[in-house]
Amino acid sequence: MFVGDEVLVDAAFPVARERLAQLAAAGGLAGPSQDVYGREAAGLARAALAGVAQLVRVQVRELAGTDRSAGLAIRWEATGPGGRLFPVLDADIQLVPAGQHATWLTMAGVYRPPLGALGEILDRAVLHRVAAASVRGFMAWVAVRITDPPGAAGSRSAHGSSPGVPEVKA
Repeated sequence: MFVGDEVLVDAAFPVARERLAQLAAAGGLAGPSQDVYGREAAGLARAALAGVAQLVRVQVRELAGTDRSAGLAIRWEATGPGGRLFPVLDADIQLVPAGQHATWLTMAGVYRPPLGALGEILDRAVLHRVAAASVRGFMAWVAVRITDPPGAAGSRSAHGSSPGVPEVKA
């Protein structure tokens, strides 16, 4: 199944590219990935579906690009016994200039519903909304870090253990 989101960020492309590169190089995408995934998985578990993993291993490739675009690959892989509901999400995060002072931030990914035909039914009923909400929450966090990095004057307040990870409703 495909999942994605896009956000127009208020930062020039070179600035956005540098800030995303810093986040990726410093391991700064792992914590928010885990927080967003865990929060959405916990919500799903409260909805009475057993076997939902709340821990996720995050792998990020180094940012690559040109003066017209930049991107990186990211993988969220559920760990532990509950990893069977959302085994793996593979996605590309991309930056593209949108004029002199703005940049498009996009994430496009794919995951395979587990459990065969039953998984496809669950995906249509619930799982896809959880996946979409997780991606939206993560993208909102990345957009905040690109436009208003930690330590900058006017940094936004924190939610949970990773600063600025917003709650997103499915």
